[in-house]
Amino acid sequence: MNMKKQKPKAIVVGGSIAGESCAKALVSAGWDVVVIEKTRGPPTQNPTGAGLGLDPLAQKIVQSWLHEPELLYNNTLPITITENQATDGEKKISWVIGREEGAKFLTAYWADLHGLIYNTLPPEIFLWGHQYLSFCISEDKLTVKVRAKDLETDEIIEIVGDLLVGADGILSSIGQSILPDFKLRYKGYCAWRGVFNFSENDSETILGIRKSYPDIGKCLYTNIGSGSHIILTELKKEKFNWVWYVNQPEPELKGNTTSVKVSSDMIEELHQRAEQVWLPELSRMIKETKDPFLNAIYDCDPLEKIIWDRVVLTGDAAHPTTPHSARSTNMATIDAAVLGKCLEKWGPDHLHSALEEYQSIRKPVTSAQVLHSRRLGQMKQGLSIPGRERPFDPKTASLEDSEFILNKNVPLFDVVPPILDSIFSSA
Repeated sequence: MNMKKQKPKAIVVGGSIAGESCAKALVSAGWDVVVIEKTRGPPTQNPTGAGLGLDPLAQKIVQSWLHEPELLYNNTLPITITENQATDGEKKISWVIGREEGAKFLTAYWADLHGLIYNTLPPEIFLWGHQYLSFCISEDKLTVKVRAKDLETDEIIEIVGDLLVGADGILSSIGQSILPDFKLRYKGYCAWRGVFNFSENDSETILGIRKSYPDIGKCLYTNIGSGSHIILTELKKEKFNWVWYVNQPEPELKGNTTSVKVSSDMIEELHQRAEQVWLPELSRMIKETKDPFLNAIYDCDPLEKIIWDRVVLTGDAAHPTTPHSARSTNMATIDAAVLGKCLEKWGPDHLHSALEEYQSIRKPVTSAQVLHSRRLGQMKQGLSIPGRERPFDPKTASLEDSEFILNKNVPLFDVVPPILDSIFSSA
C-alpha cells in the first residue's frame, strides 16, 4: 500500500512583504506553511506604508509568483532615470551632480505590492492577530515548536513544524530569541515619509513639482542639502512619494517598532524647516501631504550567521539595513526566492544542507550591500565617516563622490544566483 508522504511544514513569523514572500516561495517548493502575524488582517482599501522600488531581479521573482504576471506592471511605474541634485536652501537653487539613465526599477506602493503577493496565497495559512511568543527545538532536533497568543482571546497556541522562518523585520523577535545581546545601531537621523495624493487635484503644487522635476514619473530624484537629503518619485494611481532624512538625536521609541509617534507640533516644525531647506515647490508639497510619518533609522554590522538548526532569518530580520540603496524589500524578496529554491533542491531530509546553501548565497551579497548603504547614508547626511577627511558636501562634491552615490554602484547589484536561473528561463 502506497502512503502519500506528508509535506514538510514551515512556520513563518511576520506577515509583511518579507513573510508573505517566504510563504509564497515555500508553498511553491512543496511545503505547507503557517504565517503568524500580529496585525488584525491584511491591508484594506485604505493602504498603509509608503513607496518602494523593485530592482530587476525582484521584479522577475514577483512576476514568477503571480497568476497574471502583467499585474505587476498594472500596479507600478517604471523608473529609467536616477538623478542627484545639490540644493542651496538659502539661494533656493538646485543643480545636477549626477544622473544615470537606463535604470530598470519599478516603483510601487507598499500595500499594492503586498496585495499582489497575498492574493496568490491560500488565505487560511495566515494566523492574523497572533503574536509570536517563543520557540524551542525538539531534543532530537527534528522539529521546532512555536508558541503564539491570539490577541483577541488571549489563547496560547502551539504549532509544530520542520522549519521556523523569522521574517519579522528589523526588530525581529526571532532574532532576539537567538541573539539576546544583539543591538541595533542608531544612524544619527530619522526619515520623514509621505505620500502626496494628487488625484482630482490639478493645483499649483502639482504644476510646480512637474516644472521643477520635469522627468518625474520616470525618474527618481534625490535632492541633497546641507546635512540632509530628500527623495522624490511618482507612484501609480496619481501619487508622489517622498522621504526626507533629518539628522537628530535618537528618539524614544515605544513598543516593538522604529516608528516615532508624531505630534502636530512636530509636523509644524517639519513644515517650517522645509521652507528653509528646500525649493518652494517641494516644501509646498510637503506641507500639503496628509499624515506624514517618522521612522528612526537603524542598521547593524552583518551577522555571522543567519541560520541555526531549524531556524532561518530573512529580510530585515537577517540583515537590518538603512534604506539608501533601495535594498530592504529587494533583499527580502530575493532571500525568499533563494530559500525556496534551496529547500526544493535539497528536500526536507537534507534541511541543513539547504539552509547552508541559502546562507552561503545570500550572506556575502547582503553584507556588502548593508555596508554600502550605511556609507551612502552617512555621505548624503553630511556625517563623519571613518577614513574620510571631511564630511561630504554636495556644493563642492568631487567627481569621485558624485559617482559613488549613484545607484549603479550598489555592490553585487546585477548578480543573479544560479539557483534562480529557472525563474528567468520561465519568465
